Amino acid sequence: MVMPTRIETDIQLLVEGNDEKNFFQYFCQHLSLKNIEVHGFGGVNNFKRYLPAFVNIPGFDNVARLGIVRDAEQSATSALQSIQSVTQNAGLSPPDRVQKFTEETPAVGVLVLPGDEQNGMLETLLCQTFTDSPENACIDEFFNCLENQANLSLKRPDKSRAYAFLSTKEFPQSSVGVAAQKDYWNLDHDALANVRNFLTELAS
Repeated sequence: MVMPTRIETDIQLLVEGNDEKNFFQYFCQHLSLKNIEVHGFGGVNNFKRYLPAFVNIPGFDNVARLGIVRDAEQSATSALQSIQSVTQNAGLSPPDRVQKFTEETPAVGVLVLPGDEQNGMLETLLCQTFTDSPENACIDEFFNCLENQANLSLKRPDKSRAYAFLSTKEFPQSSVGVAAQKDYWNLDHDALANVRNFLTELAS
């Protein structure tokens, strides 16, 4: 868990890890949102230690808006409740639902991916951005083969499918953040509308 030494802007975004940090930094750049500082808190289990320390970093007193993004994994409800508990314990007012910012200062907003109270993760959304592509049919066939011929059941199929898609690119990647920087994801896809809306509201 790496903490910044000083907070430089009045708009802060906390995401799970370095890969997500790279992804969201590029997404903000894609949306021409220049005043959002992005930090990775080193995974879900570190968040309860990270946020109380983060609010005591020099410069936090000047923060006007704070966004928090994490994966739902097995339960979107539990993910939100966990963030609310940690946020309150850190002395901040948590929102009562996702994609709503509080009226206090700093205004706090939460985005749980993939959204709409679904279980899953960032890669769940990214898989939706290539469902109409020619590659998707080949990826379907590949994973059907693995399941039927190799009797292999994937524990995180969305993550596996996302990496399979990235393996088709000129410079294959194992990082969704680096892939974003190379424009391998369609960040304007409807599947990412909630993410775009959240970042835009965070920056407002």
